[in-house]
Amino acid sequence: DAEVAEDFDTKDPVRLEEERISGAIKTDFILSAEIVVITLGTVADATLMQRVTVLVGIALLMTVGVYGLVAGIVKLDDLGLRLQRSASTLLRKLGMGLLQLAPRLMKTLSVVGTAAMFMVGGGILLHGWPALGHAVEAYTNTLGSLAAPLINAAAGAGVGVLAGAATVALVGGVQRLRR
Repeated sequence: DAEVAEDFDTKDPVRLEEERISGAIKTDFILSAEIVVITLGTVADATLMQRVTVLVGIALLMTVGVYGLVAGIVKLDDLGLRLQRSASTLLRKLGMGLLQLAPRLMKTLSVVGTAAMFMVGGGILLHGWPALGHAVEAYTNTLGSLAAPLINAAAGAGVGVLAGAATVALVGGVQRLRR
């Protein structure tokens, strides 16, 4: 936390805001791609028109709902700052609370969002790799109904982490070769 606080103190606030927004956009792009893949898998047996209709509906819902929520979260500190300048003591206290909440919320969402992307991405890879996916499914069928979703999530996260590590190694290797 001291390193993060020091980094925060030495960086330009505009640059920090741009970095946060850039990170949110990258995360949302990956999340959107995962949602499109899941949606297409769900409606794979539907007619072309039904698939297009479902994808358009999901796209609208994602754009308005999720991205609107993300935009609100990213701008939460701006709202806190504005409220802190209010004449009302209650609004100033609310503003201070938002300013204290925003960094913690962003950090928490960053960790939770990364874990979720690994689980969802790994789950997509498991479904695309039938032998491994069926092995996990066969194992979870032997467990109780409470443990099965946890094992599926852990398997998806594990595959996602391995795929992510392989991707990072591959990209790093390519970058070293380019130099």
